[in-house]
Amino acid sequence: MRSDVLIIGAGGAGLVAALSAHEAGAKVRVLTKEYPTRSQTCMAQGGINAALGNVEEDSVASHIQDTLKSAHGIAEERAVKLLCESAPYAVAWLDSIGVCFSRTKDAKIAQRKLGGAYAARACYAQDYTGLKILHTLYDRCVAAGIEILNERYLLNFITHTPQNADAYVGGATVLNSRTGEVETYESASVIIATGGYSRIYDKHSTNSTRSTGDGIAAGLRAGARVSDMEFIQFHPTALKNSSILISESARGSGGYLVNSKGERFTNELAPRDEVARAIHAEMQKGEEVYLDIRHLGEAFIDEELPQERKLAKLYENVDPVYDLVPIKPVAHYTMGGLEVNKHSQTKVRGLFAVGECANHKVHGANRLGGNSLLELVVFGREAGKNAALYAKDFDKEIDASTFTQSAQNFILGVKHFTNQIDFYEKRSFIGNIFYNNAGVIRDDMGLKAVLGAIRQIQREIPFMGPKDKSKVYNTNLIEFIEFGNMVELSEIILVSAISRNESRGAHYRSDIPQENDIAYKAHTIAWKEEGVLCADFME
Repeated sequence: MRSDVLIIGAGGAGLVAALSAHEAGAKVRVLTKEYPTRSQTCMAQGGINAALGNVEEDSVASHIQDTLKSAHGIAEERAVKLLCESAPYAVAWLDSIGVCFSRTKDAKIAQRKLGGAYAARACYAQDYTGLKILHTLYDRCVAAGIEILNERYLLNFITHTPQNADAYVGGATVLNSRTGEVETYESASVIIATGGYSRIYDKHSTNSTRSTGDGIAAGLRAGARVSDMEFIQFHPTALKNSSILISESARGSGGYLVNSKGERFTNELAPRDEVARAIHAEMQKGEEVYLDIRHLGEAFIDEELPQERKLAKLYENVDPVYDLVPIKPVAHYTMGGLEVNKHSQTKVRGLFAVGECANHKVHGANRLGGNSLLELVVFGREAGKNAALYAKDFDKEIDASTFTQSAQNFILGVKHFTNQIDFYEKRSFIGNIFYNNAGVIRDDMGLKAVLGAIRQIQREIPFMGPKDKSKVYNTNLIEFIEFGNMVELSEIILVSAISRNESRGAHYRSDIPQENDIAYKAHTIAWKEEGVLCADFME
């Protein structure tokens, strides 16, 4: 059965897009490799930005300026203006569909200050903001009767390239995890909402193990372009031993960062790239670094930061009401992704992208805290509406047979790969070398060493096949395909980072510590031509 709009991914971005496309009259189908309520959106704890001025004076103009400043000159002002001007309406819409925001004493939506912000702008629901938004969106989709199919793992997109015309999309092939069968879903338009790729850093990431960049890699293979892949935000406060996120709301509420001597060493509410580097510098000196919220008091912590207390007790065996919380910076958010135009459409006609997998050019070199949830609402609604409009005028034939056969051959072929090398060990190895050499601090020699290792792994992939050859719930097979996608994206990240001979936002090169606006106030662009990686800069 063909749909008008096929959405790959059921996190916040995918579900907002689904509701928007449904409201526009489209027949919508959503596919997700896990379950909607387990998406990465639930990890956005701190809040969603909107200049409401409920706690202190604020303005849309200040929100725009904070976002542009954090982006270090390579955000697109038109897109940032749309994002920030739409923010009050986005929050009002979430409120109208039932998101249970925390409230002030006079019943207005509560707001807190996050790093890099002029004012208390982040609307929040305790420290569960993303989770409560996600669950509400899922409830709305269920109530609207939107079809959501779980445990469908994306393989590739169906595309056609007419003579003397640009390619257009016609659906996707997926692997049904439950049955092990390849399934084909035809659609007039497709929205990619599969999230980011920071799990390349393996255990050094706040993200779910499923944040492997599958949609970006598939989009690239379909003919789309990616941009700004080298910009990866490191969250300053993840638990030291587990990399579990401790929300910026802890610092926004007045928490301190202290070293082993008990000294505060940085402005806790500076932009995330600056705070992460300050923590890294302390760690390089041999210092331990801690988050201290003891002075906030048990009543406040249990009311405003209950999740942070639970996480610290569960994963670090410390109680932040009484103890310092050991932390470190780890990979958290990927600013780069599929290049899209003002309609959220990629270079492939009918193929849209939204959320962390897309680059709407609103985050630039360093995302402002509180803007990720805002982006998925503002551009999710735009993407859903635009995909539905595109589908209304879609009058082309879709022949998916060759794509179905190709996907089936791919799965059979992968199962015939030998298992001389354990790809799980290589996955861990990549995570470690990325964290050490392509992490908070980088340099040319370290980046080139990692690139050499990645290209060697690319050559060895046929010797790293899955051990499990079964069909039903073969997670070993899916994790191998995810690994292949991460290796594919790793090369692009490194080529982009090596090419950007400057420091800008989250991309900090110790060998070139200054920004260079003359040569590099531009976006890195990458694409594939007959399987060969191509890259350039574009203003």
